[in-house]
Amino acid sequence: MQRHDRPTALPLPAEAIDALPDDAVVGRESHENAPAVVVRADRVRTVLSTLRSRAGFDHCSCVTAQEYDDRYETIYHLTSYDDRTRELSVVVPTPTGDPVSESAAPVYRTADWHEREAYDLVGIEYDDHPDLRRILLPETWQGHPLSRNYDQDRPQIVTLHEHANPLAEDRRSEGVEGETMHLNIGPHHPSTHGVLHLEARLDGEQVVDVEPDIGYIHRCEEQVCQSKTYRHQIMPYPDRWDWGGAGLLNEWAYARVIEELADVEVPEYARVVRTMSAELSRILSHLLFTAMYALDVSGEFNATFMYGFRDRELVQDLLEELTGQRMMFNYFRVGGVAWDLPEPRDDFLEAVRAFTDDLPRKLAEYHDLLTGNEVFQVRCVDTGELPPAVAKRYGVTGPVARGSGIDYDLRRDDSYGYYDRLDWNVVTEDGCDNFARVLVRLREIEESAAIVEQCVDLLADWPEDDRTCQANVPRTLKPTGECYRAVEGAKGELGIYIRADGTETPARFKIRGPSFSNLSALPAMAEDEYVADLVATLGSLDTIMGEVDR
Repeated sequence: MQRHDRPTALPLPAEAIDALPDDAVVGRESHENAPAVVVRADRVRTVLSTLRSRAGFDHCSCVTAQEYDDRYETIYHLTSYDDRTRELSVVVPTPTGDPVSESAAPVYRTADWHEREAYDLVGIEYDDHPDLRRILLPETWQGHPLSRNYDQDRPQIVTLHEHANPLAEDRRSEGVEGETMHLNIGPHHPSTHGVLHLEARLDGEQVVDVEPDIGYIHRCEEQVCQSKTYRHQIMPYPDRWDWGGAGLLNEWAYARVIEELADVEVPEYARVVRTMSAELSRILSHLLFTAMYALDVSGEFNATFMYGFRDRELVQDLLEELTGQRMMFNYFRVGGVAWDLPEPRDDFLEAVRAFTDDLPRKLAEYHDLLTGNEVFQVRCVDTGELPPAVAKRYGVTGPVARGSGIDYDLRRDDSYGYYDRLDWNVVTEDGCDNFARVLVRLREIEESAAIVEQCVDLLADWPEDDRTCQANVPRTLKPTGECYRAVEGAKGELGIYIRADGTETPARFKIRGPSFSNLSALPAMAEDEYVADLVATLGSLDTIMGEVDR
């Protein structure tokens, strides 16, 4: 599982910190996952530009905003697409009375949406941000919900106002004639796969610009988790961020970060069970994508849609037998899993084998119906193009990034569970278009099945007296420290930052949903394409709005 092109000359995070301008650095910290450097709020771009260009930190995974008694704070969680184990946190404090910091958006394009969310929910302002306005809440909202002085009882009046002309300052070249139109797609439209509103600006049938309008299903998941205890109360919530079936992968993201904070070692047997169940969950999600994307592109109730749900039922039956639930699994626990395989275990393992054995035949059907279909090819090849450099600027991860040839997968690059002891491959395609993203997901189903088969073989031969499902975890967890940890979710890098202050509940709980960053790249992918291509491009992102809005 070695990456063939991993560079060796990149400096260590400590060396990168030493190379920063002395007048920009005001201190150092140590987070559980990475060293941290504290920088001045007016030197953010200088620091981040240096770290990106000279130290190779080309991936801004997440931006966390929070408020203390005496200050506000923004944390930029940096890493590298070429070496995920190189992590660095850039901490930017600002005073309580004047929470203003330089924007990182000119350095990392993905920071645009992340900083808008920080402004919206916490109240930090970012100088020279290209479009600093609310992103989840209405513009008329009063206050910032995650700030310490937020008045929850204050009435909110959302006013309606007339749309301004979205093409008053048209970006077309002078002298070009054409018809312009403002087209609303969603928020209640089948092709948006949830409550998503796209404000499309058209020149004839071509997209001049498109702006995703999110926040329709914002459920305050971070604030909810900050009110729950670590041991049992938080774990049911990650399932609800992704209703596509990838809930077990989300549970693993929370398990990974709290286990590092609480210094919990997961038993080897439980790591194998986690790996098997997580890959079944990934297959469940990718089958939903395949079924729904065929519907997006063909525009009719077709065979692929029915086949996709036929095969999803088989996976859901397996996961229901294992976890007791078909969607909201709540199977992972801090330190392991809730219980062992169902009895009789041989019958369960045989059912899993029967599914994976029959999968190659079914995948051949999907390729016949989709990737071998000339109409599907015309709709998907060379549409929704996302070059690798653009994908990295937007912080794109998962199948969307790998469809642009970016060889980045946390299961290998920051290994956890049992992945580093199994034989499997990271799937990439160089097409950078909608078609490449379909190929990646179909091939990933094959790799996930190979992982599941190896886990089944291990579990079948595992000594009965060594089948430990959970570590010995204290009844009450009161960790301290700061940690950002991520897993390879079905849509990409799913990360969670926790600041633990020694109480039973997190002082800050930040969710980095991969769909959030992936969706932010849609305008760059859809520009100058036709409206039908826009629908195909949006579907190729496999966006789940519960993961975007949280």
